[in-house]
Formats: sequence, C-alpha cells, structure tokens
Amino acid sequence: MAKKGYFITFEGADGCGKTTQSKLVQKYLEDRGYNTVWTREPGSIGLGQKIRELLLHYDGDVAPRCEAFLFLADRSQNIENLVKPAIQQGKIVICDRHTDSTIAYQGYGRGENIEQLEYLNNLATGGMKPDLTFVFDVSTDIAMTRVGKEKDRMESAGIEFHKKVRNGYLEIAKQETDRVKVINANNSIEQVFEDTKRILDEFLN
Repeated sequence: MAKKGYFITFEGADGCGKTTQSKLVQKYLEDRGYNTVWTREPGSIGLGQKIRELLLHYDGDVAPRCEAFLFLADRSQNIENLVKPAIQQGKIVICDRHTDSTIAYQGYGRGENIEQLEYLNNLATGGMKPDLTFVFDVSTDIAMTRVGKEKDRMESAGIEFHKKVRNGYLEIAKQETDRVKVINANNSIEQVFEDTKRILDEFLN
C-alpha cells in the first residue's frame, strides 16, 4: 500500500498509446491495493471539460500563445481541485498529459519561448512537479496511422508539427533523466505495458 501519494504523468505525441497505458497502469495498481485517481489535461472535471472542448474542437483560428494559456488555465484548475487533494490523501494520481505537453507542443511544436512556458507551467502548478513521467515514443508515421482519419484540432496540425513535438519530448527526456522515462511505443500494447510496469515497479519499490 502506498504510504504517500504520488503524481505520475503519461506523455507523448498523438497516437502514442499513452491513454491506453495510463488506464492499464491504473488497473494494475488498483489490483495491488493502491488507491488511484485518473485524470487528464485538458479536461479533467467541470471547467476543464469546457476548456478541452474549446482546445480540441474550436473551428476558428487560435493564436499559439492563446492556446498555451488555455492549457495552463486547465492545468491550474486540475492541480488545485483534483491532484493536490488526492495526493494529500495518499492516492496515486495518474495524469494523461501535463506540463511536458506544453513544452513539447507549444514550445518545440509551435515555436513559443520555452523558458517563458516553463515559468508559466510553474505558476500554473504552484511549483508542483510529477514524481515520475512516462514518455511513449513512437515514429510519427505510425502515430498518424493510429490516429486515423477523424482528427481533432491538435491532431490535424500536420506531420512536420508532430515531428517537432516528438523531438521535443526526447529533448525533455535527455534533460530530466531521473523523472522522465522513455518507452518504445512502436511495440505492441502488451510489450509497452510490460516495459512500463517494470519501470513503475522499480519506482514504487
């Protein structure tokens, strides 16, 4: 049983399989007696769901900086209303996307100033950082095939954008090797889950 709460985030480009893995990890932990909470960014609960709808399905132009601020507003809401209380109760919070998405997508992908984004991330989270982050790395061609024809606004940004996002995640992982663990997500769901479990078990033990 967990004696303290943990904050574990799941990251990667669209089509990497992170949502599937986050759900598998939640079941794996629950089956072993851990108390977990699953959330996502954008769109955890309440206000966040409204922000998610805007970010993913608004059909007009969205300025890159405006996009970043919307993600940050959702993040602040999620941290204060869900993540912090759950961790204080000793739960393991599993979050589908978090601060690294802003750096990878709006920083490396859209070209916004990364140092400024890091400052804003810190402001939105009150300085809180994940204890462990999984980055599911997949080739951009495979990722786009997995996404399929029905794409949301972010998924429709084009292959060059998504290549920049992928490279951004790999750069983040190089800079924070203790926190960020890269998983080869080109493999089968089962193999990716085995690789994820191995790192997770090492972390919890």
